[in-house]
Formats: sequence, C-alpha cells, structure tokens
Amino acid sequence: IHTRVEPFIPLPTLTSVPTSSYIKVERTFPSLSFTGATNLVQPDDGSDRLFVTEQTGRIVAFPHDQQVDQTATFLDITDRVEGGRGTEEGLLGFVFDPAFRENGYFYLYYTAHTPRRSVLSRFSVSQNDPNLADRDSELIIMEIAQPDGRHNRGQPGFGPDGYLYIGLGDGGRGGDPFGNGQNTATLLGSILRIDVSGASAEERYRIPPDNPFVGIAGAAEEVWAYGLRNPWRFSFDSETGRLWVADVGQNEWEEVDLVEKGQNYGWNIMEGAHCFRPRTGCDGTGLQLPVAEYRTAEGCSIIGGYVSRSGVLPSL
Repeated sequence: IHTRVEPFIPLPTLTSVPTSSYIKVERTFPSLSFTGATNLVQPDDGSDRLFVTEQTGRIVAFPHDQQVDQTATFLDITDRVEGGRGTEEGLLGFVFDPAFRENGYFYLYYTAHTPRRSVLSRFSVSQNDPNLADRDSELIIMEIAQPDGRHNRGQPGFGPDGYLYIGLGDGGRGGDPFGNGQNTATLLGSILRIDVSGASAEERYRIPPDNPFVGIAGAAEEVWAYGLRNPWRFSFDSETGRLWVADVGQNEWEEVDLVEKGQNYGWNIMEGAHCFRPRTGCDGTGLQLPVAEYRTAEGCSIIGGYVSRSGVLPSL
C-alpha cells in the first residue's frame, strides 16, 4: 500500500454473474415462511435438520425436505432479545459447537437492553428431547456495551483452529463518531477470537496466547483484527482456512476483506479502498485494502459469501 492513499485505487470489483444454463432461481421450502429470518444453519450431527433464527428471538427447526410444511420451535428467548424488523438489533448470530453431536452446545449472539448491549451466550439442547433447547441452560460468555442501536449486527463462528471468532460493528451512527474502528482498546469494530472450549460460570472464556494484542498495554486481548465498520457476516474457506469478511459500507462502497491476524482494515479512515476522512490525501500507512469492492449504487449492502471451487457451476 502506498504511504499516501489516493481517492481511488483500482481493485477487483464484484460484477453480475454471467448467465449460465446451470443456474436458475427457485423458491426453497415453498410451504414455509419466516418472520425476519437472520440465519439458516445445519448441524453436523447426522439429523438432517435445518434451523432458522428469527430476529425477534425465536429459533425453529424442520427436516431438510422440500415438501415440509411446518416447523417446530426449538428455542424462544423473545423475552431476552431486544429488536425486530426494521432495526439492526435482535437475534443475529447462531453457530453450533464443533462437538455438538457429543455435547449439545450451541452459541447465540443477540442484543439486549437496559442497558443496551450485545450478548454472546452458550445454550444446551434439552437432555430429555433433542428437538428442544434448554432455555435455562444459558451461560453468558460475553456482554459488550453498545452506544447506539445501529451497527450491532454480527456473527459468531468457529475457525478451523477450534477458536470462536466474533464479528462486531463499530457501535453505530454514521462515520463512527465514537472512534471505535481505530481503537484497539475496544471490542467494537473488530473481529474477536476467544477460546470457549472450557467455558464455565467461573471462567467464561480464555484468550488464545497467540492473539495479536496479548500483553500489549491498553489493547483488548480478544481482538484478532480491527478497523471494520459493520462485519455482518464472515466465512472460513473450507480448503485453506482463510477468513473472508463482508464489511458493510457507509454510503458509497461495500467491501470484501481477507482478514488476517492483527491487521487494520481502515475504517473510518477509509471506506473500501477510498479515503473517507478526509476525502482526499488520507494516510493509509499500515492499512489493509479490501480484496474486492463495489459501489453501493450498484447493489445493496454486502451480507457475506463463500469460496466456491465447484466445477458444477463454472460461472462461479
């Protein structure tokens, strides 16, 4: 990266997928409907079930069958979740423990109020019924104060190293007025990395010893990478283990970041590969550019994606 970042640096841009005879769009599970769906998740437990989270705080389950015409409530925590359709709050993240088949654990990320905060919790499946979660099993792993009702969206996800990664927005309002994106002392505007393998009421999580800010005075040791605005979704490449993050832009640029240990992804100095504040001549020293971007005028907010190497869909 140049020491002085110009207003525009050419990057690969995301364009429309070429028309292909191999691709068509169909309504999946045509007899089902959901209210404010935020996740579709399938556990690796051999049950062939799918789970959908609804923003208000409900999780439903159903068999992976296109003819299915009803769902069953797996967990309802609407009394603990704050937010709903039209807001950036609610039940936002859901991931099964890598050992879910054996331990029955899963993790939720949701927002709560009084005070306003983001909550990362572990729940367990009911010991009496594998189709129900135990409402009373909640172990709160982490609570993060939120200064505003926007940019609270995020995701928990397990990496190939077995650690839990969490994406957090900058805390809200346009332009990051709280200065969280470039502040390594806060958990906001970052990707976190923690060890929950031994989580208990006495020790909710541990800090992996190779996290980049371990032992650095004034820095949050949970932080894996920072300088992000609103990393709504991320995924790990199943072949290489690399971490791909979709970071929602402000008004002009949506970006895809290849996130690596300890790196600064530029917000709010930059939006995508472009100076945000000031608009020209910003200092990009030490900042990591996105690997791809597109103008907001060309599409809606970026919400995630996966690496595909399948020969079945050549256009991908």
